[in-house]
Amino acid sequence: MSSTPLKNDSLPDWLASPAGQYLCAWEQRYLDCAVADVFGFHALQLGFPALNALQANRMPHQWLACDAQPEPSPVGREVLMTNYEALPFPDASLDLLVLPHTLELSFDPHATLREVGRVLVPEGRVVICGFNPNSLWGVSKSCKRNFSEVGDFIGQRRLRDWLQLLSFEVESTSFGCYRPDVKTQRWLQRLDWMDQAGVRWWPILGAVYGMVAVKRVQGMRLISSAWKKAVPRAAVVATTASSTANNSASKGME
Repeated sequence: MSSTPLKNDSLPDWLASPAGQYLCAWEQRYLDCAVADVFGFHALQLGFPALNALQANRMPHQWLACDAQPEPSPVGREVLMTNYEALPFPDASLDLLVLPHTLELSFDPHATLREVGRVLVPEGRVVICGFNPNSLWGVSKSCKRNFSEVGDFIGQRRLRDWLQLLSFEVESTSFGCYRPDVKTQRWLQRLDWMDQAGVRWWPILGAVYGMVAVKRVQGMRLISSAWKKAVPRAAVVATTASSTANNSASKGME
């Protein structure tokens, strides 16, 4: 399956709108929380340079990769130009990948996910943000009112199935942005009550979701060094008892 990517000239315009700023604010908070305690050495943000998805992460080596030159260019961040379906990294070389709307804007989301699985180390994590088709924004797209130039919205259930086929285990899923895609900041503020109501009454109907998944490798087990293995308690007791008995016997013979 392939999807039509969002046109480069329309994305910055939409992100500058009230709805776009509302989306970015929620996703930045979510990503900061999702990546803060992921440890390792190498992390990659794939696409969507409007967000700094790795700013809360402490890995020493971080990259931002895009398939086209972003406009405007992100301040203070170097951009690695690459094809999402053929990443320039060796197998099992990255500890963390963040995909904010990357799959929706990819020509081949399946191939992109396969590349993610290839470059991630065992037990590495991928964090994905996507539009939820089962939401007010999804209805708006279905009615061809907005988001007409975005590829297919990928529901979180379908994404779970894709990840499972690639030996990923979904660790957590969060939803946000329950207000409709209104045109003005005034109406967006008037509808701020919908966020609290949405979290309480219809939590899975948020306009956007965030998902954290872990790469599992079947049959893999970590083997510790022999000197690190603890001596079983029963063996310690038996050894102590045996030593006491031997000492007593020796004293008796004397």
